[in-house]
Amino acid sequence: MNIAREWEDYKIIDMADGQKLEKWGKIILSRPDPQIVWKNKSFPEEWKKADATYYRSKSGGGSWEYKNKLPQLWQIKYKDLTFNIKPMGFKHTGLFPEQAVNWDWMRSKIEQSKKEVKVLNLFAYTGGATVACLASGASVCHIDSSKGMVMYAKENVQSSGLADRKVRYIVDDVVKFVKREIRRGNKYDGIVMDPPSYGRGANGEVWQFEDNIYELVELCKQVLSDTPIFFLINSYTTGISSTILENILNLTVASKYKGKVSSGEIGLPMENSKLILPSGIYGRWEGIL
Repeated sequence: MNIAREWEDYKIIDMADGQKLEKWGKIILSRPDPQIVWKNKSFPEEWKKADATYYRSKSGGGSWEYKNKLPQLWQIKYKDLTFNIKPMGFKHTGLFPEQAVNWDWMRSKIEQSKKEVKVLNLFAYTGGATVACLASGASVCHIDSSKGMVMYAKENVQSSGLADRKVRYIVDDVVKFVKREIRRGNKYDGIVMDPPSYGRGANGEVWQFEDNIYELVELCKQVLSDTPIFFLINSYTTGISSTILENILNLTVASKYKGKVSSGEIGLPMENSKLILPSGIYGRWEGIL
């Protein structure tokens, strides 16, 4: 498992009974996580310090309960990157801190490359990967079907002092966009995607991970440059193994380009503990530099 151990502004303080107690800068939040099936709290007194807690509703969804008044938005740093944080619907904060391991990996590939790197970021959400790739000198095409998430990504890029870098923000259905890029002949040296388990595109297009992921990767293979440097698939879809992502990349990208395919889990450590929270899976193809 690849564990995001290099955070200073983010920490898991405790985990128990379906909730994780996290510190985001100076703000402490309690949020649900289905992986936390054990009942015992390691540090019971710490839970009293939570500024806000997200409670799931039995009828679906949920809501935040605030113990203390929080700023509408605050910032945390990861190395030289700055991200904007705020409590959002469905327990989210605008950032998945476990993705730091993928940011570091992509940055290393970009920085080792001896050419100008163009990256395509699909299902790009609030732009964690976009910020990371821009910071290492790549140009990025950022695609998401949500206008609100694309605006959030712009704010993250600005907060990291990267507004002058080469980045395109596009609100569109991912599959339709990639098909248009194929027709246009546009090419990319790196592709990263974080597809949802289920979703709808900008015009109501339905996305189902199990039904659509292989077709999308096949399409994306057609917009890779002659000498690509990476292809990264991240997933939180229940029931999908990281080996499935590795198999897809072997059948698609690795069938055309020389390189290495790998897969695994990503996770977050709990402070003052041996416990690790599994937080998704990845499949990676990396070119021979």
